[in-house]
Amino acid sequence: MSGRIPPNAFEYYVALGPGRSYRAVAERFGVSKRAVTKHATKENWPTRLAQVEEDARQRSDERAADALQEMNERHLKIAKALQGRALEALSKAPLESTRDVIRALDLGVRQERLIRGEPTERSASVEEVTKREIATLLVRDTDARDEAAAG
Repeated sequence: MSGRIPPNAFEYYVALGPGRSYRAVAERFGVSKRAVTKHATKENWPTRLAQVEEDARQRSDERAADALQEMNERHLKIAKALQGRALEALSKAPLESTRDVIRALDLGVRQERLIRGEPTERSASVEEVTKREIATLLVRDTDARDEAAAG
């Protein structure tokens, strides 16, 4: 085998992937494996390869982190929109028909907490707290009339 190892031999070696070998480089460029080994040692291919792989891992990790952040932001927008719609419906709905609205609100709150890394379970659910607040804070018309008549 005779020939010269071209400047792009290292790039070819890297591009071979996990099955890469000096023998494959030698065959590709028509040189001996010994010549490739000597050239690789001189140009420090193992260290360069490790650096290329580390750089690729870092870029991959950054892309994965960006994708995760974008997904969390998208899901947070959905959770907030769901909460907004549920609160709007809750303010317009009669008390007897609020069950589905409260469930939607509860789902939106749980999703937001999950995305933000907060616990999604508490001792009382949003539905239970809402029912308790409604019972405590709202006075029925008949109760108010009874109090006015008695007063």
